Amino acid sequence: MTWTIPNILTTLRLLAAPSVVLLFLYFTRPWADWFALLLFIGAAVTDWIDGYLARTWKQETKFGAMLDPIADKAMVVIALVLIAGLSGTHRPDGMDPWILLPATVIIFREVFVSGLREFLGDTAGTLKVTKLAKWKTTAQMVAIGVLFGTGIFQHMFIERTVGMDAGVIAEIMGGGDDPLNLRLIQQAYWSTWWIGVGLLWVAAALTLITGLDYFRKALPFLKDER
Repeated sequence: MTWTIPNILTTLRLLAAPSVVLLFLYFTRPWADWFALLLFIGAAVTDWIDGYLARTWKQETKFGAMLDPIADKAMVVIALVLIAGLSGTHRPDGMDPWILLPATVIIFREVFVSGLREFLGDTAGTLKVTKLAKWKTTAQMVAIGVLFGTGIFQHMFIERTVGMDAGVIAEIMGGGDDPLNLRLIQQAYWSTWWIGVGLLWVAAALTLITGLDYFRKALPFLKDER
């Protein structure tokens, strides 16, 4: 194993995946959401940088080729589990199905394709990453980043209305004097929520399409010999 700069960046991205959860254990919200958003953006940027440097400097290694998709999957899966869990903290009926359903599709596909690659072993090269799969990863990353932003605006609104009379809040939201910018914060909350959820469903659709494509390519290697 060679510790090139691209490999170091990939390793840091892998370590960042569980760190997102730790942020919510040690910081209160919305600070945890801010730090998670910044960490996720940093990880997404290094995903592009390490690949670019590896190609430009001709430092592509087997270790990097192995670790890069693992780091991507770990980052996405852990962040989705976290967001799905947080989505139910202010819902009396539990988790938000608009987030839970596409998250389930994405996680299922990642586990399924990983299992296919492990089974195929030396022939796993038939499941090369396609351009559509790269778009899928991009959609996932952007959706997760936007949804972390939703948490920021949600808790900004909560912080600014703590102890405020419900009638006063209703008057402000109805068009009254708004010195705390509550209407703007609420608009930002709903905008990021709809954009994030929309992108998550797009990512889930691309995830399903690419997963079926990988399964089709793997079918010839799954047939029993007669």
